[in-house]
Amino acid sequence: MKKLSISAVLAGVFFGAHMVADAAYPAYNGYQATNARGQMVYLPSAGNGVVAANPSVAVQPTRVTGTLPQVGSNVVSAGRQYYQPADYDRLADSGLYIGLSAGYSASIMGHIAADYTGEKDAAFVPGAFQNADFDSDSVIPLQVSLGAAINNDIRADFSYTRYSGLSYPGTVQTADGAGGFVDGQVDGGAITSNVTMLNIYYNIDSYTGYLAGGMLRPYIGAGVGLSLNTIADYVVYDDTFYSERDPAGASAGQLTGISDVYAYHNGGTMEQFAFMLEGGVSTDVGGGIKMDFFVRYANLGNVKTSGSIIVSQTEWLADGAGGEYAAPYDSVFHYTNWHESGRLSMVDVGLRLRLQF
Repeated sequence: MKKLSISAVLAGVFFGAHMVADAAYPAYNGYQATNARGQMVYLPSAGNGVVAANPSVAVQPTRVTGTLPQVGSNVVSAGRQYYQPADYDRLADSGLYIGLSAGYSASIMGHIAADYTGEKDAAFVPGAFQNADFDSDSVIPLQVSLGAAINNDIRADFSYTRYSGLSYPGTVQTADGAGGFVDGQVDGGAITSNVTMLNIYYNIDSYTGYLAGGMLRPYIGAGVGLSLNTIADYVVYDDTFYSERDPAGASAGQLTGISDVYAYHNGGTMEQFAFMLEGGVSTDVGGGIKMDFFVRYANLGNVKTSGSIIVSQTEWLADGAGGEYAAPYDSVFHYTNWHESGRLSMVDVGLRLRLQF
């Protein structure tokens, strides 16, 4: 009798607990389903309390369709800008790189002139008394650079660029001593410039989008540094005959004129502040190599001689009989701190290869 009572009590406790549990956590059969493995799963409502008709198919969220634009594109989709990760951007810059570029100086600006124009007896020293443009063959600036990408939009590098193929102009207008000018012929005066710079480049595709269907990435850049500008020795020759007096009224041995004036200008080297501005587009050629097509303006500062000029000229002497003859010697004069100088800048177009690590 006691065993039966104990069993009845236990049954009542279990049944009561079950009812309380159902009241606290009701089991809605419509939210339950059995999958292929016989497991009980709970599915959310399809809306308005209606259970999804097929409990084995998940309810799909609202989807915005369309192709995601490239990194940096200005395309707006569904009111927002979506970008593919940089890992999938084949034009993205990353890590260290070594660059090598060759260009062509399409425009050379600047000129050279005599700084000693106002000096006494300056007219007796042939030189560029009127501004004379630099002479040039094909100027092919070569550059090597070492840099790194700071992020997907900015990279920086150190560069060394060499310019050659420039020279002092082949013909200059030199003073004739009477307010006019005559032609002077020039030999020598090769100009070279060795430039080191710190450069920074910024990809502007976030404003412009990629070009050529995603093949080209536009960028801009700027750099500052030092240029070592050297001009080699040169000679200016003036073949004008300058008459001093009429030989008919001159005593024997008197100076009647000078001719064949040679001015030997010693070259010089100057260290100058330099800067550059660059714009271009980049593309990927595979194998970790990027290619830049660029247009660059480079200002290299001044080119200047050392200021030492040696002048040699032929003197003509009266013979005392109304004639004159060339002296058996040449007169030589030395001038110091008489410089010739001019600014040098150019616009280059070129191609750069960058090997990324």
